[in-house]
Amino acid sequence: MPWFVLFISAIFEAVWATALGQSNGFTLLIPTLVFLGGLALSMATLGYAARHIPISTAYAVWTGTGAALTVAYAMLTGEELVSVLKVLFLVGIVCAVVGLKLIKAPAERPEERRIPIDPSGSGADGGVVRAPQRQDER
Repeated sequence: MPWFVLFISAIFEAVWATALGQSNGFTLLIPTLVFLGGLALSMATLGYAARHIPISTAYAVWTGTGAALTVAYAMLTGEELVSVLKVLFLVGIVCAVVGLKLIKAPAERPEERRIPIDPSGSGADGGVVRAPQRQDER
């Protein structure tokens, strides 16, 4: 589900980027409102996805997919010229995004987890402790 939401977020990114270009510097009301709505929805859905996908991956996928969709829309509507190289590079972006989806993130090693142990929040203990080892790790 987070990956689906991230893709929806990228669509909203393409919407607000396109509306930004059509807003004439925020002087046209409808494109400006579409920009604001698309931006808000894009950020909200990106925030949700980033709770489940590492932010570095989520942001790369979001920007790459959003940029590819923005350029593809501009080419389909005639606002941007189509060229073999542009299409090839857009395919490259899509392949990179698919690759990021397919690779597995390394599992977090238990001894590297940050566990807050100072309930006062003073930070005096630094918040880093070794997690207890499981029976099979001893």
